Amino acid sequence: MKIIYPKNLSKINIEKFFVKIGLKQLVIESKIKIPTNLDQRKMKIPQPPDLNDLYRLYMLIFLNKRTTVLEFGTGYSTLVMHYALMENKKRFGKKKPFQRCENPFEIFTIDNNRFFSKISKNRVKKYSKNSKFVNFFHSEVQMINYQGNFAVEFKKLPMVNPDFIYLDGPSQWAPKNRVNNFTTAHPDMMPMSCDIAKIENFLTPGTIIVSDGRTANSTFLKNCFKRNWTFKRDIKNDQI
Repeated sequence: MKIIYPKNLSKINIEKFFVKIGLKQLVIESKIKIPTNLDQRKMKIPQPPDLNDLYRLYMLIFLNKRTTVLEFGTGYSTLVMHYALMENKKRFGKKKPFQRCENPFEIFTIDNNRFFSKISKNRVKKYSKNSKFVNFFHSEVQMINYQGNFAVEFKKLPMVNPDFIYLDGPSQWAPKNRVNNFTTAHPDMMPMSCDIAKIENFLTPGTIIVSDGRTANSTFLKNCFKRNWTFKRDIKNDQI
């Protein structure tokens, strides 16, 4: 399958795009400044939306006609990807996209932080009349030994087989336990989720996985995968 990538737009045109689809508030909130002396990995309030990242997520789902999204970590991305799915729903109409699609145009988002999940859920309800298509899940995160490697996993996952996966969680600070005294919850470490590798065998051909940065985690998953995935690193947009 050939993936269609969105065109790069100027900041002004991206802002116009969000105004056009009814999300002008995101443009306003994107202008909030974060003090440069703060460690964004430890922030306990939502970060301002990155419009460029959100635009690319929307277009990847729209251009490639994605139908079901699994999101690790929740935020502004949940709302924007939901909007993209609703636009695809209009294009497909009442016709079922394909046989193995029990959750057409739904997004399943999982997070360990109830505070962030509540903010995200309220945001979806505020800006969408179709919030029933967004499924929020909460799960604790734990350190495990995955095939001889230290990694983290959600203790439970949504029951869904997506054709689009967005990896932006959990936080490296999420696990409370240690394995052999090792944990990612340390300033020198980084996120290292293994959940996608565990469900790889069930993913249908053509599934798209997007990682928000997380270069080390993406490399780990690439090494764990058994299939011959196409791997592309977008340095300019910090996506993989």
